Amino acid sequence: MKVTMLMENRTARLTLLVDPVKKQIFEEICARRDLTSSQVVRQMIRDYVQQYGTPDQIARMPKHN
Repeated sequence: MKVTMLMENRTARLTLLVDPVKKQIFEEICARRDLTSSQVVRQMIRDYVQQYGTPDQIARMPKHN
């Protein structure tokens, strides 16, 4: 997965519950790649919208340079 480092103009908080062991492993992998877990989750969300969103939903996604 390619991670693009772009900041959104505005942010909203997303809170989720995950297994503590999976969280620890995820954070270790992120750190090894010099990324924060938030950066990776934001990229996963962008990828998910691109893959499963309707054309209207995809068109509403912020455009980045």
